[in-house]
Amino acid sequence: MKILCVIDSLGSGGAQRQLVNLAVSFKKKGHDVNFLVYYKDNFYLDYLEENKINVIQAIESNYLKRILKIRKIIRTGHYDSILSFLEVPNLICELASFPSKHWKLVVGERSANPKIFSSKKLKLYRKFHFLADAVVANSFENISMVKEVNPYLSSSKCHVIYNMVDFDKWAPNPSEYIFRKNGKLKIVVAARHHYLKNLNVLVEAVHLLNNEEKYQLHIEWYGRVEDHSYEDAVKKISEYGLDKIFFFHDPVPEINQIVNKADVVGLFSFYEGLPNTVCEGMVNSKPIIASNVSDVARLIDEDFIFNPENPVELSQLLEKILQMSKHELQQVGFQNRKKALELFDENFISDKYLDLMS
Repeated sequence: MKILCVIDSLGSGGAQRQLVNLAVSFKKKGHDVNFLVYYKDNFYLDYLEENKINVIQAIESNYLKRILKIRKIIRTGHYDSILSFLEVPNLICELASFPSKHWKLVVGERSANPKIFSSKKLKLYRKFHFLADAVVANSFENISMVKEVNPYLSSSKCHVIYNMVDFDKWAPNPSEYIFRKNGKLKIVVAARHHYLKNLNVLVEAVHLLNNEEKYQLHIEWYGRVEDHSYEDAVKKISEYGLDKIFFFHDPVPEINQIVNKADVVGLFSFYEGLPNTVCEGMVNSKPIIASNVSDVARLIDEDFIFNPENPVELSQLLEKILQMSKHELQQVGFQNRKKALELFDENFISDKYLDLMS
């Protein structure tokens, strides 16, 4: 089968990582896979080229010309199936399917953004799903929202497929992990710096701890800066005297190695589709602390979930985790991994997409 995967860029985001990993999985199964992007951000370019996946970069600043350029690539590419992720790429692929098409089109919803209920533009995007053969979300929460704003969308067209995780890459490596190294509980966060990722609630929650508790924490955040939320948080960290607790880094390809050395993995977002960091941390046998978004409550113990708008609640959760023993945290991690192995298998998930595209 000749497959085209379409997304905005090859940046380091979660949707990009998922589509790249799916493309590589399709390639391993013997399919002819191509990738199409329209922004130049090449975080995953080398990885795709290593796996002999051709990348088409339809760079065009003019929005209308970009749509027409991508439409031409799609309609003349002799593809059997097209898989797109994210709102705008989905819309472009759906418009390229009008008035008729000879390929299967599967569009992926990847974010349970509550603005979908109030934004005319976000609602409009979902109206064009009638041109797709299947609409896939990576959480039940997300697909429910899509169906609510587009009640005419056929239920038979809607599917939930969880994120895939490379079990080999994310397998725990006990030889590289030291519990509470240097006496600090190490929390790792892999997320871009954007207001919705909610660094502020973590800063406020840490500030509420007593001094003894604060300085038992070592928090590492890996992600690129996208808005002023980072500057605001850093200023607050300095004002609160938390400079020796928070450490910020650019995104790195080997984030799995960083997570493996963590005691806890954190997610603090206001909303998500299905967060990769939770799925991957679970496979790595890590305890997860996470805001109550998307399908997180279906994945991890409710005792480790908090309201993303409530720093007091998060502070109490941090205090509780600081009091847990190595054995107690390990047991939480083991349960997370057991559940992850049932839900995020690479072959199972890529086969589900291939079934929809065949």
